[in-house]
Amino acid sequence: MLKQIASVTLMNLRNLPSRIGTSLVIVVGIAGVVGVLVAMLSMSKGFEYTLKGTGSDARALLLSAGTTAELSSYIGPDVLPQLRELPGVQRDAQGRPLASAELVVITELRRSDGDVNVTLRGIEPAGLTIRPEVKLLEGRWFKSGLREIVAGRAAARQFGNIGVGSELAFRGSRWTVVGVLASGGDSHESELWTDADTARSAFGRPGASSVLAQLEGGGKPADTLRRVKDAVTSDPRFQIDVLGERQYYTAQSQNVTDNINILTGVIIGIMAFGAVFGALNTMYSAVAARRVEIATLRAIGFSGLPVVVSVLAEAVALALAGGAAGALVAYLLFNGMAVSTLGNNFTQIAFSFAVTPGLILRGMGWALAIGVVGGLFPALRAVRRPVVEALRAA
Repeated sequence: MLKQIASVTLMNLRNLPSRIGTSLVIVVGIAGVVGVLVAMLSMSKGFEYTLKGTGSDARALLLSAGTTAELSSYIGPDVLPQLRELPGVQRDAQGRPLASAELVVITELRRSDGDVNVTLRGIEPAGLTIRPEVKLLEGRWFKSGLREIVAGRAAARQFGNIGVGSELAFRGSRWTVVGVLASGGDSHESELWTDADTARSAFGRPGASSVLAQLEGGGKPADTLRRVKDAVTSDPRFQIDVLGERQYYTAQSQNVTDNINILTGVIIGIMAFGAVFGALNTMYSAVAARRVEIATLRAIGFSGLPVVVSVLAEAVALALAGGAAGALVAYLLFNGMAVSTLGNNFTQIAFSFAVTPGLILRGMGWALAIGVVGGLFPALRAVRRPVVEALRAA
């Protein structure tokens, strides 16, 4: 039986060049399905990587109670000193708490295709100390009291002609870009940073959107984070939620990635439906053209199983070829492509498409499934037709 399966399957595959025209219908159709699938999911994956790569488990983020984003959070100036002194917050060599009360607001930047909303983050000196992943690429850091900005690398690239020495206009005044920062490709690269007190003065908000605190190094970060939470919940002066910084940014990515995945599922479902019908038509035509060959094989003693396997093998081979072609095109065209989209804070977040091995395997799985479904029914039809009837029809 194995010899029969091998010989019939190899013969069938060797004859593929003679059916190149009909075979390309399957290859091109499935290449389109896999290419679109991988491309769209690589957008979701890139956005997810950008936000989930932001932050650290060793830092806590404090927001006003009931809010889910920094933009909608506001912490009054009266409680900021107490929040910096919470137990579990690490101190520097001089005994000062490593906590930064930060103001997050929306600013508009003009570019050729229209205005875009960008996050402006006002940070305190400790905000740089507790973020060792943030590096200055060009220029210098902003000075307190001056309307100076350090732009994220992605913001400088995506949101207009921003470079050291550029001037940006918002809030009725002009701000000078004095530096460009990088933070390993996370969401901070899509922001503009300035001095917290300068931002409070310019936007008329004396408090903060959030407080970012470095957790004490002893023990596990989760245990220290729990200490901070317990201290906040036990003090009636505070109406504050405490989150791990990485936990916060992971949650921020969820809505966008869920929406992309739903849209991808609908589009791919429709395209896969069409691809299956294309494969069915092609394989039915291939079986019809080979009906005498199949009937002859069965007449000389070949069983039905080798015929079924040979037809399925042809469909799967063509489907996998189409899947590989679609994945390759998606990788060449989209992997690393820089774009931006609207995040939960109603501001643009720049990120890059990420075509990962997992996405390629997922695409190949779809190709395999389409090939099996498209080849199974024609294969069964090939062996169900009586031998005598097939020979007479020839």
